[in-house]
Amino acid sequence: VQLQASGGGLVQAGDSLRLSCTVSGRTFNYYVMAWFRQSPGKEREFIARITRSSGETYVSDSVKGRFTVSGDNAKNTAYLQMNSLKPEDTAVYFCAARSLSRRFLSSEAQSGYDYWGQGTQVTVSS
Repeated sequence: VQLQASGGGLVQAGDSLRLSCTVSGRTFNYYVMAWFRQSPGKEREFIARITRSSGETYVSDSVKGRFTVSGDNAKNTAYLQMNSLKPEDTAVYFCAARSLSRRFLSSEAQSGYDYWGQGTQVTVSS
């Protein structure tokens, strides 16, 4: 399973961005996709997840109301819509996918995910 994230860039505070993450390879092997982010000097932070079969989503409190996660199963792609961006949203954003082998681990922890994309930089200027 390979993940390819895209859509990052340099924007101004208040702008919006949509990140995409496409899964290729053994696409039957995952059931949850998630987004994390990591700022310099900080730990990687869980942002949002979506369950493939049901479309159920969960967004962390830190971005709730501004960020939404969605998916297109036909395209094996998950999206992170980010609105009202703030300078503190500046980070490298990673997508991840989780197989059933990790189902007993927390879906908000890095350890809960088998597969990771390469990350895409989001920079928000004030």
